[in-house]
Amino acid sequence: MTRPHTGPTPEEIKEKHALEEALEEGLEETFPGSDPVNVTQPAPSRADGHVKRSD
Repeated sequence: MTRPHTGPTPEEIKEKHALEEALEEGLEETFPGSDPVNVTQPAPSRADGHVKRSD
């Protein structure tokens, strides 16, 4: 037996909204531009060892 689909949780809605805002801000900050906006942070390289990143 399957359970009925429930809507997204408030946390999921909040996270999606935050990602949408970050994408929109990135688009506004880079317009006009030829490269697409990337919302995710790349993995740190060895040269980034001195840089502190917050998650």
